[in-house]
Amino acid sequence: MIAKISSGKSTASLIRYLYDTKKAKDHTDPHLVASWDGFAPDPGRTDDFETTKKQLVADLDLHVKQAGLLGRAPEQHVWHCSIRATETDRHLSDDDWADIARRVVAATGIAPTDDPDGCRWVAVRHAPDHIHIAATKVRADLRTARHWNDYLTADRELATIEKEYGLHQVVRGDRTAAKRPTRAEQEKAKRAGQARTARERLRTMVRTAAAAATSTEEFLHLLQHTDSVLVDIKHFPSGDVRGYTVALAGDTNQNGEPVWYSGSTLAPDLSLPQIRRRLAATDYRQPEPRRANPWHQATAAAERIPHHLEHQDDPAAQAHLAAFGEALDALPLRVPRAVQPHLRQAAEAFERAARSRIEAEHQQARALRGAVRALLREPAPRDGALLAMFLDAAILTVIAAARWHERRHHGQQAAAAHQTLLHLRTAYDQAAAEPLAALAQRRPSQHVVERHIRHIHQVAPDHAEQIMEDPSFDALSTALADAEKAGHDPRQLLQQAAQQRALHDARDPARVLIWRIERLSERPVPSARARAARARSSATQRPDQQAPVPVAAQAPPQPSRARRR
Repeated sequence: MIAKISSGKSTASLIRYLYDTKKAKDHTDPHLVASWDGFAPDPGRTDDFETTKKQLVADLDLHVKQAGLLGRAPEQHVWHCSIRATETDRHLSDDDWADIARRVVAATGIAPTDDPDGCRWVAVRHAPDHIHIAATKVRADLRTARHWNDYLTADRELATIEKEYGLHQVVRGDRTAAKRPTRAEQEKAKRAGQARTARERLRTMVRTAAAAATSTEEFLHLLQHTDSVLVDIKHFPSGDVRGYTVALAGDTNQNGEPVWYSGSTLAPDLSLPQIRRRLAATDYRQPEPRRANPWHQATAAAERIPHHLEHQDDPAAQAHLAAFGEALDALPLRVPRAVQPHLRQAAEAFERAARSRIEAEHQQARALRGAVRALLREPAPRDGALLAMFLDAAILTVIAAARWHERRHHGQQAAAAHQTLLHLRTAYDQAAAEPLAALAQRRPSQHVVERHIRHIHQVAPDHAEQIMEDPSFDALSTALADAEKAGHDPRQLLQQAAQQRALHDARDPARVLIWRIERLSERPVPSARARAARARSSATQRPDQQAPVPVAAQAPPQPSRARRR
């Protein structure tokens, strides 16, 4: 159930709307289901509609007029709450809606239970799936009702009602979501032929600039050079930057002036102080000539996020989620055009999952932020392998993020993470198709494949059959063969890949191993001395310390895939 609460100046106008069946076509059979004393006149159940309606308005306004004589009546004296059931909910009876109305006015402070001086109110049902509560805010003792935070208290009561009545349980937020576009903004976008409102488009542009910047000055510079964005920078008397507002070129009000939005009205984390705080925690250094590939660094940092979510404290975990959200914001700047729409949709969806009421310790996520900003300063990769490698890690990160939010009852954030997965998987399938096909075309000889199959049975016996049935198995064999030619031990690489990436969450385990092996094989080959030291270390282990050899390693069965080849 969803509640919407507003205030007004005219009781008569609200009652007229609630009983109107001509202009409002969805208003059918309007009638009272409950009132403050159970005896309020009902215009919907009388032959003299106009007279009864005036009487109802007069009864509701009685205390308002009395308080007005003393100069104590509030100007916005009307309290209006609409409560709508979900489309999938069963139709409730009038008695059910009456009970719900009484509980909501009691919870919000309009008419507390067992309070004879509570405000006057009525609940009108004019459609099967919702009711409207009309109340006046002056109590019988002529004091104004104490209904602060009425939306939150009504929402909490409706959550309890949903459980008791067996209704659909609405996913509720924690007041950290970005402000939704107003109805006027949505209609304005439709008239302009735009799928998204100016507020939403500006939010994306500002988030992208914040994700790409390494300082406040660079952030503002990027904004000022973003197409179609007008920027107004606010300063203190000292000359220091105080804040900023942005407007979309061509988006004007009735006077022809630009419609400006401050960063905080676009999203809670886009105010200048919040952006400055995140940028201060970014460890960005100019890449050295021999520094590791920033795509590999970003992938490695993303791969560690599930571990952080599982084992670190909440402020550190929240910091990693925020940094990952920035990575998704920045990614469309360095990917092929065909993949950009899906990544932008993923970033927009994860924007909700990147925020909660937990205060983030942003310094904990320096590695990912630094790597993302480094890759933005390098030419876009020529093929999709590096992007597919990162997206493969990103998918498992989002799965872990959804679970983290679910454990903390962050309903909206968990739902946003699940929505993100749909877009990320589509982007991954597009990015990975070409590099996987190229690897598969270079499938090694049969005896090499059979040797890799034995390694897979030894390293990951629980997932061996699933790996070999994966359509990307040929590409995995090629990746192992390439690593072996470069001097790496394929069995050791497989073991490292399987240990560092959980396979039980993977839809395509062979793909998970491919990208991990591709990245691991970029590392320098261990020297002969290092390999000898590692061998001696393994040989000197006590028998009780040695890991048991899997049954598959003792006598690996001849896989069906090898026989088919």
